Amino acid sequence: MTATPTAFVKHLISRAAAPYRAAGLYAWFFARGKLGGDPAFSHLLAAGLLTGRRRILDIGCGQGLLSAWLLAAQAASAKGIWPVSWPSAPQPSHIRGVELMAHDVARADSALAPAVSAGQASFVQADMCSADFGQTDAVVILDVLHYVPLAAQDEVLARVRRSLSPDGVLLLRVGDAAGGLRFSISNWVDHVVTTLRGHRLGILHCRPLTAWQDTLRQLGFVVEAQSMSQGTPFANVLLVARLRPVS
Repeated sequence: MTATPTAFVKHLISRAAAPYRAAGLYAWFFARGKLGGDPAFSHLLAAGLLTGRRRILDIGCGQGLLSAWLLAAQAASAKGIWPVSWPSAPQPSHIRGVELMAHDVARADSALAPAVSAGQASFVQADMCSADFGQTDAVVILDVLHYVPLAAQDEVLARVRRSLSPDGVLLLRVGDAAGGLRFSISNWVDHVVTTLRGHRLGILHCRPLTAWQDTLRQLGFVVEAQSMSQGTPFANVLLVARLRPVS
C-alpha cells in the first residue's frame, strides 16, 4: 500500500514515538515533538541517504530516536506502506547509538528493549571523544560536535573516517556560524533544550559552513551541503560526506 509522503510521515511519527511510553511521559512527548518538528528525520528517508547501509552508527544518539525512526520505517516498508516517490527504505542489520548521558541511554534501552534483545539496536553510554566506533557503513552526527573544542571535533571526525567502509557515508548536521540571526536563534534554542534535558551546556565551539566543508575535504570526503532548516528559524546544514574514491 503506497502512501503520500505527508500522510506517511505522520504515521511514522506516531509509530516511532509509541515505544517511548514505556520510558515515561517525558520521553514520549519529547519523541513526538522532536520527530515531528525536526526536518532531518523525514529527509533521511525521502533522500535515501541511509538506503543500503547495513551498519549504522548514531553518535550523540540521545534517547535513541534515530534508531526508533529507522526501525519504524523498516517495519512499515515490510508491510508495504511506503511513499512511491521515495527511494526504498533503509534495511539496517544493526543500529548502534553512542550517548554521553546515562539517563538518555536508559530511556533508549527501555523504549527499544525488543529491538535491543533481537540484536537490531544497541546503546552505549560513552564520550564520543573516546568511544570505540567499530566498523560501520554510515555515521550520523546531528547537532553534537559543537559541544567539544575544535581539536576534539577534528579527532572525532578522523576516527569516523577510519571507521567507515570504503563506500561509507557521514551525515553531519551543523549550525553555520556565518548564519547571522538564524544562527544566534539556533544557539539560544540549543541552550534551552539542553537545560530542559538535564545537561549543563558550556561554551559552544562552532564554525562557518565553509570551515566544516574544508575540514571534511581534508579528511578525504566529497562533501555536499543540504539546507536542513525547513520549517524552523535555524541556520542548520546537513553535510553529506562520502569517501573520495581511491584512484
